[in-house]
Amino acid sequence: MALLIAAPCSSSGKTLLSLLLAAAARSRGLGLQTFKVGPDYLDPQLLASASGRPCRNLDLILCGAPWVRNTFAWWSEQVPLALVEGVMGLYDGRGPSSEGSSAAIALELDLPVLLVVEASRQAGSLAALVRGFRDHEPRLNIAGVVLNGVSTSRHQQLLQEALASIAMPLLGVMPRQEALELPSRHLGLVPPGELEAWPKRLEQFALLAAEWLQLDSLLSLMATGTKQTIKQSPINLALGSTAKNPISKPLLVIAKDKAFHFCYPELPEWLEALGCQVHWWAPLEDQALPAQTAALVLPGGYPELQAEELSNCQRSLSSIARHYRAGLPLYAECGGLLLLGQQLLDANGKSHQMAGVLPFRAERGALNLGYREATPKANGLVIQPGERLQGHEFHRWQLEPCQAIEPQTTALATNPAWLLEGWGVPARLEGWCNAALHASWLHLHWGGCPSIPKRLRDAALKCSNNL
Repeated sequence: MALLIAAPCSSSGKTLLSLLLAAAARSRGLGLQTFKVGPDYLDPQLLASASGRPCRNLDLILCGAPWVRNTFAWWSEQVPLALVEGVMGLYDGRGPSSEGSSAAIALELDLPVLLVVEASRQAGSLAALVRGFRDHEPRLNIAGVVLNGVSTSRHQQLLQEALASIAMPLLGVMPRQEALELPSRHLGLVPPGELEAWPKRLEQFALLAAEWLQLDSLLSLMATGTKQTIKQSPINLALGSTAKNPISKPLLVIAKDKAFHFCYPELPEWLEALGCQVHWWAPLEDQALPAQTAALVLPGGYPELQAEELSNCQRSLSSIARHYRAGLPLYAECGGLLLLGQQLLDANGKSHQMAGVLPFRAERGALNLGYREATPKANGLVIQPGERLQGHEFHRWQLEPCQAIEPQTTALATNPAWLLEGWGVPARLEGWCNAALHASWLHLHWGGCPSIPKRLRDAALKCSNNL
């Protein structure tokens, strides 16, 4: 079926173990499909680079159970092996509940769980910890344990006997080694493109997996079988017969470079399935948008880390401003939103000019993190009043209102996009929208809101006919 890798808490070693297994499978020539529970963008990049296949997110809150089931069934059946990396602790979900948690995914998909425990400071207490996680939800199948931070053979023997006392298999250990360290920063792990000698490290991971893990047993648990439960991709299933096949294919441009790379693989796939041409564009290369650009998508990423470099890319910034002022569709999420403001302050508090189409300056502030329910308050490029959407917010930069360089004309006037509500945070109006603009902190997965790519395609098609 597949194997879900979970842990008692974050920073236990889930991603590291997932990478070891992915590297080992690839070194043996075994096709592996990876998945990630929740709205993460960074771990999937690492898993995709290790496996050689795009990692797919499984999020019950953002996408709903049917999309999750179809996504898992379709992609896991393309290759012999599959693994799912969990999120935070096994039972951690929305607020204090287990809604959307790794445990919820394991139950929804009937997956065995491999528990990764950071055991560097434990001995006999390990048995109580693992027993608690095993017995908390009797419907879960915890197939075994891998221990992280085991430094000596004596320590390993002690922990193995503790697990044997509760009849729990030990399926491997991960020692303290420099080769197993994964650097991180303020939003998570560093992506593979910024890691030194990453291909060489993956080779080391494959060797270490063979040395420290019971690899044959784990690969057996990851086997997917040959069942064919669905005959179409999740996007084609969601579209059904409602997708139009336009005679002309509008050009939709998506920003992608080291400043903008928080993008689910389904984003371009939705647009292509809807009959669009997709073109990747790197703002940091200081290039103007292609001449026939009908719509622009600015995804999230780390523009705050590249603020000075971006401010020097005047062709890119001017091109964005011209696109917006021409009334062409513009969709921006999180980091993409930061590119549209007047100024962006970097981590040192130095101010840098951005595209200047929205009236704010952005600076480092408190962390905003969690699922949000969004209720649109105005008609916009991709949203309409009366809808309710589920999204996720994750950022440290905050927006301060400031005067726009040019006063908004009636044609460019914006409204707040929606009311955001979430567990433990006050409701607030957020974002900007009009007939050609959607700009917000909120990350969406289009698997849970297929009306959004359809409306973006329709707006692009209308504009494309006038280009």
